[in-house]
Amino acid sequence: MGYGIGAAITWAFDTVILSIALSCSAFFETEQAIALASLTSTFLHDGASAVFAFIFMAVRGKLKQTKDLLVSKYGKYIVIAAVIGAPLGMTGYVTSIANIGPAYTAAITAFFPAYGAALAHFVLKEPMRGYNWAGLIVCLVAVAVLGWSPAEGIPGNWIVGIIGCLICVVGWGTEAVIIAWGLKSAQVDDQCAMQIRQTTSAITYALVIMPIVGGWGCSIDAFLSDAMPWIALAALSGTASYLLYYKAIAVIGAAKSMALNITYSAWAIPFSLVFLGTMPDARGIICAIVIIVGAIVAATDVKALFTKGDTSGTELEHLEQPL
Repeated sequence: MGYGIGAAITWAFDTVILSIALSCSAFFETEQAIALASLTSTFLHDGASAVFAFIFMAVRGKLKQTKDLLVSKYGKYIVIAAVIGAPLGMTGYVTSIANIGPAYTAAITAFFPAYGAALAHFVLKEPMRGYNWAGLIVCLVAVAVLGWSPAEGIPGNWIVGIIGCLICVVGWGTEAVIIAWGLKSAQVDDQCAMQIRQTTSAITYALVIMPIVGGWGCSIDAFLSDAMPWIALAALSGTASYLLYYKAIAVIGAAKSMALNITYSAWAIPFSLVFLGTMPDARGIICAIVIIVGAIVAATDVKALFTKGDTSGTELEHLEQPL
């Protein structure tokens, strides 16, 4: 359980620190820098995270193990999950942070496990109980209430931020379903999976996304600016978060891990208050709580959630055959 809580706290810290980086002048100096800020910052964030992951795995002497996993069938699924969850999900997340701030972003994107549960139901034929559907509906209502009208004091465009959140939910929810299945195999080491995930994201940005959008110049400018230390700090915390999250999935299963991990939306509120001097209004706080509770109910077997012991061997077993 400690791994899941640690993943939530470190991700909340990553979120708030990244918002500080996005406020630096490097992302506002030119029209192109403004237009590509989300892509540029995500590329540098995941690139730095990939470097930290490489160093960590080199120290642990596990680089060969990562290579062996990469060429296996499980490695291919992790790469697919990384492409969906990183360039798609993370870009949406950063876009949202830049426009509506870290607290609102964290609150709305906590919806992703509920979406993941629904995806598994329709695509992988995973059964959902009546209370799971009720939790999903509650999440949707809370997101709708938050997105209905702009909050005061946000840094950018409210609608763009909400759209970014929803893109993030689709990316992360889809990734979670695939990763949870992959980590069930004894052949898949959670730390190796994390390294493949971050490295895949960085390479996808470097070789595909940045050349397409013409973003290498902005990336170099941001790398040499005062924003980079903040991005690196956020990436370090994000790397720790993924290590803890994947470890939690491997040890206690996906349901409990997601339930603990999405509390990052609650942790982001005090971090925002301390580092940015901002926090959501009453509506935002209430909706954040509702989304967290609704996502837990939608994404988990509530009875199993409160069962003592390791559930990693029993959860999501139905995912293996369809894939």
